[in-house]
Amino acid sequence: MSGYRLPAGGRVDRSKPVSFTFDGKSYQGFSGDTLASALLANGVSLFGRSFKYHRPRGLLAAGSEEPNALVSVHRGPGRFTPNLRATNVEIHDGLLATSQNRWPSLKTDFGAINDRLGMFFPAGFYNKTFMWPRSFWDRLYEPAIRKMAGLGDAPTEVDPDNYAAIYAHCDLLIVGAGPAGLDAALEASGTGRRVILIDEQDEAGGGALADPVLWPWLERSLKALNAAANMTILTRTTAFGYYHDNFIGAVQRLTDHLSENSEAPREKLWRIRAGEVLLAQGAIERPLVFDGNDAPGVMLSSAAKTFANRYGVAVGKLLALMAVHDSGWHDVFALKKAGVGIAAIIDARDDVDENLLGEAAALGIAVHLNHSVIGVKGRHRVTSIQIFNNADYLGSSITCDALLMAGGWTPSVHLWSHSKGSLKWRDDLGAYVPDQANEKCRSIGACSGDWDFGRGAILDVLPTPKDQARIKAFVDFQNDVTAKDINLAVREGFRSIEHIKRYTTNGMATDQGKTSNLNGLQIASTALAKAVPDIGLTTFRPPYTPQTFGALAGHAKGALFQATRTTNIDGWASENGAVFELVAQWRRARYFPKFGEDMHAAVNRECVAVRSGVGIFDASTLGKIEVVGPDAGEFLNRMYTNPWKALEPGRCRYGLLLKEDGFITDDGVSARLAADRFHLTTTTGGAARVLNMMEDYLQTEWPDLNVWLTSTTEQYAVIALQGPNARKLIEPLVEGIDLSPEAFPHMAIREGRICGIPTRLFRVSFTGELGFEINVPTAYGRALWERLMAEGERFSITPYGTEAMHVLRAEKGFIIVGQDTDGTVTPYDAGLDWAVGKKKPDFVGRRSLARPDIVAAGRRQLVGLLTEDPSMVLEEGAQIVADPHQPVPMTMIGHVTSSYWSEALGRSIAMALVANGHAKMGETIYVPMPDGTHKATVSSIVFYDPEGARLHV
Repeated sequence: MSGYRLPAGGRVDRSKPVSFTFDGKSYQGFSGDTLASALLANGVSLFGRSFKYHRPRGLLAAGSEEPNALVSVHRGPGRFTPNLRATNVEIHDGLLATSQNRWPSLKTDFGAINDRLGMFFPAGFYNKTFMWPRSFWDRLYEPAIRKMAGLGDAPTEVDPDNYAAIYAHCDLLIVGAGPAGLDAALEASGTGRRVILIDEQDEAGGGALADPVLWPWLERSLKALNAAANMTILTRTTAFGYYHDNFIGAVQRLTDHLSENSEAPREKLWRIRAGEVLLAQGAIERPLVFDGNDAPGVMLSSAAKTFANRYGVAVGKLLALMAVHDSGWHDVFALKKAGVGIAAIIDARDDVDENLLGEAAALGIAVHLNHSVIGVKGRHRVTSIQIFNNADYLGSSITCDALLMAGGWTPSVHLWSHSKGSLKWRDDLGAYVPDQANEKCRSIGACSGDWDFGRGAILDVLPTPKDQARIKAFVDFQNDVTAKDINLAVREGFRSIEHIKRYTTNGMATDQGKTSNLNGLQIASTALAKAVPDIGLTTFRPPYTPQTFGALAGHAKGALFQATRTTNIDGWASENGAVFELVAQWRRARYFPKFGEDMHAAVNRECVAVRSGVGIFDASTLGKIEVVGPDAGEFLNRMYTNPWKALEPGRCRYGLLLKEDGFITDDGVSARLAADRFHLTTTTGGAARVLNMMEDYLQTEWPDLNVWLTSTTEQYAVIALQGPNARKLIEPLVEGIDLSPEAFPHMAIREGRICGIPTRLFRVSFTGELGFEINVPTAYGRALWERLMAEGERFSITPYGTEAMHVLRAEKGFIIVGQDTDGTVTPYDAGLDWAVGKKKPDFVGRRSLARPDIVAAGRRQLVGLLTEDPSMVLEEGAQIVADPHQPVPMTMIGHVTSSYWSEALGRSIAMALVANGHAKMGETIYVPMPDGTHKATVSSIVFYDPEGARLHV
């Protein structure tokens, strides 16, 4: 044996050496090694530090259940991935990996002081400490906790990798390509069913990869499956979630194992819909709970066998086994035959199969029955263990450099539980196994409890003469949860395992309790003197193992993360120097600066132009919904707060939409085109939400109504002309519509043509000026805009953007839902009680408007604010107080929702939500801001033309 690499054996390719770096030091392994096996072969035993106590940790397992060996991998600029398991990282030339959760180095970690102070950090300590002195929380406690929190470092650079996604359908999906999964696949390969077989490892085989006796069978099986036309085999693919109707999410790793980065996708997200699912995920070996069970070199016996037989690596030169299950004996027999030294087998049972005892004797292995390990020596690597006779209480020491544990097996029921399949407890296994399926799904092999691993005892903790309150016997290795933590939770009054889990954080780490849940259950069961099924079971949630955000996002990153929507007129705005902003998904022109203008100068100019002449505005982003059918009027009457059934064709109405809780969710002006047809408008960001809400009510609450809803947002370009000269501009361009005030009053709609283009012409205004909104087919939007700009030159037509629109509407007291409302504002709070039909028997949210908390005094209500200093523009979002001299923290009575400079008024204006605001007219309030506290007087929200005379011309 050279170092810890066995002279022969394993599935690695010894003809292909691989160089890599770990924590700045260069190492060499072979093609086929994982980072874990390659480091073990080089004599590395220290892989990481635990989360809370920063205790040194080595490998516990050999697969995705590994809780200790979390590493970060660097693959170049932007290609940084934290929290990967060393047992799953395939080495390649140039691999650069680092350990985590340590400073300044893995071997010398200053955070280990927490281990010395462990008595001050029991379970739930964060709920009982950091309470005094109060001022220390902001200055000391919170910053320190945030600095220490988390595992690994979050990436700071943009990820340059590409990710793919695919939808797949199959008749049969098999998750797990171990012996049980392969047998099922072989059986299905002779049928006409479409089969997908997936496995998280780099090659199919599962447990057979660690058993050379099965390799000939494995080779034959894979050859047959690869030749089957109906078979798709996906390795390096993890099924992370099982969802409704046999929908499985899986991530396939495509390039992480390659030396060179490429433009090819790094990972692929598989969305698989299966006719039937077979789960063949195997079982996870259970650790034993005793003092020192977390020392580097203490690991599962199955892991040691895997490293030896699959990778040709010995985890130590002289091993000992602590077992309560027969499987551990078989593992050390295999290790002994592979050339690994075995110091002793310690078994807590006093009755072990005679065949095992005979083989141990034949191999020259010392056996200690009815003994337990009660201590481990060695800080960074095991040097010896202390054992204890459970009968006569005598102890002794055994020299070894690794200690293996065999505590039994836990079926992997995670995906089964995701699918809502039920579980049942089996006393003989000391584990939960699948019971009744919720989907068309079956569990086979070890994950169903069907295995031939032998017999075993079920223990919560190993017997020990030591004081249980003074030792650290770990249950959850990653979160540093000990047996005494779980016992403390029970003493604190927690009875449900879900509550115990949250109090202690057992099973809440990145491994999702794969090695800790069952031991935690057993300890709680003993402490409560209840059977395990009586204290419940924690909930298994996706993902089965952590996945990258890149894989889940797929193509949705950068410009494709959220598609930017543009109107047909957007190109003209861009060509004419517009400054843009995003509103929901839409790119909108914010203002149109001329040479030398800043935003404020441009907006002031645009506002003046609208008030004195004519302004043109792209309103195409407004949501639009066509409501059609004999019951369209009745439907809208039930949805909106005000009456709609009596609205005459050709007329418009302001509609206010509430949620069931009585709070405003959207608004807009809509028109009745005919007895059975309405043209609705919504806010720019609310179109999809409103359509979904209406469809939900139509399909679930009122399916008897004969109504159809169609989104028409993208079917119409909308050009708003606002200002005293708006009618003069369009009169010569409009055909078939009488534009006189008598024939076409405010809040009316007419259909005709403009410049020969079919139009729905609204006479509405969001500025308080004479206004028209011209709806034309989208393809004609820019052409009409350019024609209007040309014709409007004689009126000094001015394009204006969203910023001027905000100012103009605020001058008139028109609200913007989502800005002047915050999800807790009712129509009465907003001063819109006139928009609530008092005689209507019902509408969405009506009953909630009578709730005691809705009608109670003290609610925040929308009011206007006029600052004492007319030039002071308040900050939007600034808090409001009644007394600026009160002690900190002050009692806030509201906040500023909208604030602007009004060129028309020559002063600043603002709107705010203020407690009992409607009763405070004329009172003074105070607005603390970084530059000082400012006085303001509560006023009406209508600052300009309160009579509305400018509309009706």
